[in-house]
Amino acid sequence: MASILEEGVRLLAGMVQGKEVPVKLSSIFASVLLFLVPAAVRATVFGSVRGVVHDPDHRPVEGARVVVKSSNSDYSKTATTGVDGDFETTSIPVGEYQVTVTRDKFATSVQEIVVGSGNSPVLHFQLTIGAVRESVNVSEAALVVNPEQMTPTTMISRGEIATTPGADLSNSLTAITDYVPGAWMAHDQLHMRGGHQVTWAIDGVPIPNTNIASNVGPQIDPKDIDYLEVQRGGYSSAYGDRSYGVLNAVTRTGFERNSEGELFTTFGTFHQTNDQVNFGSHTEKFAYYASINGNRSDYGLATPGPDVLHDRVWGLGGMATLIYNRDANNQFRLVSSLRRDDYQIPNDPDAQAAGTRDIERERDALANFSWVHTFQPGLLLTISPFYHYNRANYDGDPNDAPISTTQHRGSQYGGAQLALNKVTARHNASIGIYGFGQRDDESVSLIANDGSGLSLAQDKATTGHLDALFFEDQYKALSWLTLIAGVRLTHFTGAISENAASPRLGGAIRIPHLNWVLRGFWGEYYQAPPLSTVAGPLLDFAASQGLGFITLRGERDQEHQFGLTVPMRGWAFEVNNYHQRARNYFDHNAIGNSNVFFPLTIDGARLYGWEVSVRSPRLLRRGEVYFSYAYSHAYGSGAVSGGLTDFSPPTNGYFLLDHDQRHTLHAGFNFNLPYRMVAAGNLYVGSGFTDGSSDLPAHLQQHTTFDLTVGKTVGENLTLSATALNLTNRRFLLDNSTTFGGTHYADPRQVYVQLKYRFHY
Repeated sequence: MASILEEGVRLLAGMVQGKEVPVKLSSIFASVLLFLVPAAVRATVFGSVRGVVHDPDHRPVEGARVVVKSSNSDYSKTATTGVDGDFETTSIPVGEYQVTVTRDKFATSVQEIVVGSGNSPVLHFQLTIGAVRESVNVSEAALVVNPEQMTPTTMISRGEIATTPGADLSNSLTAITDYVPGAWMAHDQLHMRGGHQVTWAIDGVPIPNTNIASNVGPQIDPKDIDYLEVQRGGYSSAYGDRSYGVLNAVTRTGFERNSEGELFTTFGTFHQTNDQVNFGSHTEKFAYYASINGNRSDYGLATPGPDVLHDRVWGLGGMATLIYNRDANNQFRLVSSLRRDDYQIPNDPDAQAAGTRDIERERDALANFSWVHTFQPGLLLTISPFYHYNRANYDGDPNDAPISTTQHRGSQYGGAQLALNKVTARHNASIGIYGFGQRDDESVSLIANDGSGLSLAQDKATTGHLDALFFEDQYKALSWLTLIAGVRLTHFTGAISENAASPRLGGAIRIPHLNWVLRGFWGEYYQAPPLSTVAGPLLDFAASQGLGFITLRGERDQEHQFGLTVPMRGWAFEVNNYHQRARNYFDHNAIGNSNVFFPLTIDGARLYGWEVSVRSPRLLRRGEVYFSYAYSHAYGSGAVSGGLTDFSPPTNGYFLLDHDQRHTLHAGFNFNLPYRMVAAGNLYVGSGFTDGSSDLPAHLQQHTTFDLTVGKTVGENLTLSATALNLTNRRFLLDNSTTFGGTHYADPRQVYVQLKYRFHY
């Protein structure tokens, strides 16, 4: 271990001095692997639950039985209190749980808790003398406030995904945009806090994807998600390759099933159908879940005008998860998924009349295996090798004018994540490594139909790799004060080689009696550049268009933020302020009039704002309400510093980035009604994205939409519902930046009915 630390310190010192240190993190990667195998670790998808049990006189209760059980499945873990009345259960997946404490001569006590990744909350149980019959005292709310949490986090459950209008459609990201402040869709892509580089993680393992803005398809079908943990800024040193959002999807496992399946089917406007069949079951040690889905619609991508022309989408997908608990100390998890999505590129009336028929075809495959080994409470080992394949093929119509474009890109990633974690009364310390190798195969062809005779084709293959080593400790200095300190060391090799040291510091204060939590964070991030490059005939064409290519370098960000979370009678009120400065800010641009998009970097960017969210407890035993609001700014500055550029002088001062929207608000509800009916709705208000056609800083018009779902359960297994998205059919120009497909109008009204049937097999 000492030699590993020496290598890390030597690398860090060289980076601070601006020197290239002759050491690769891949060697540290291998050394840490050898160290970790005989020791222990924890995967970042897991948390642990700790607590102390006392009697009415505040004396510790030894030998009490503690059961930590999932609120919506049969998954559970059991512990027994020690001589000091303490207990601990480790490797608890992200989600909602009930913690039940039982002991002879005492009444049963129950608390509800939400477990987040990497967290280790401490519960306190004071048992009361019980009669022969049991009495259960359930806490008012499920740890709405985690006093150890530095990262603003939104937890979205499977139940919320199922009832929020439009959230469970295969191509939908509504569950994120409705509940997460500062998240919105612009030009068919998810943006968070002013950027579209987000990290998708499956069961806590980040899925590598270094390409910028080349995919519009989703990573995972929302119906396959058990919990979605969305983090925004203030990340643990275990994350950092994409700094605008971390979307940790905890997949369904089969522990919520006993030889049961579900059939979903929808029918609606634009000849829409969105279907899935899934099934799963479990024994005490083994659980499985599998799904197959298909979807099609005559409305896919956002259109360049109010008319929906040439805009069909069709897709297929599937997911499977296997979990095997060999014994109390060893768990094996396998998650695999496949997706294919094909999109017609929508036309405006002129392109439709000209017979333009462009198509985007996307494919995605993932396999992720994890071994979680517990040596003793608080000491875990996780080894998670993974493979990811992603493809995006754009095929232009041969008769496109003035240029017919074809761009095919396939990326393969293979790597692993390991982490070492030790939880004690005051410390939650971790060390880990994450790395992958990447190969990109790309072909581009351009044919001019304007009589110029231009015709070119280019194939190229590029490779690279990234290795990261991270350290972190969460220290509970006082009962009301928690501090964190960590660093992430990254080495990237592609067209260039780069090293980065990203320190992280933070603290959380729990205000006594009020139980309000005040938190603050400062940290740095490094995002490795895409492997895309321009050379040969394509570079010559770019030069003929007045463009050139500068080697891409990684984006480097510095963030500080502070926030306050207030629990009040089961409600959770959260306000957060963030400020992020970026160097080599990632964006994208096209060559001439073609649809060939390549990434670029801008000298700098400044992203800052306020975020507010409100979540209610269960009201009148019927349902919940939620509210999310963001006041945000997204500015760029300077010239293009990497990728395609026309070498124009930098703009003086700051300029608006195309997805800048000052005010974004979502307010929604989800209620059970009499006669086994449900109703859910969401109101969205946006102040308008940047007006790219204006010579002066300006924004497009404010817009408002409303979504509504009404459903009814028939019998024990059948649920019928009707959903209207954009109920009032408000059509407006959403954005007019130079992006995929040109300008974009808001989605038209979509109405569909859904049938959900549960069955046994």
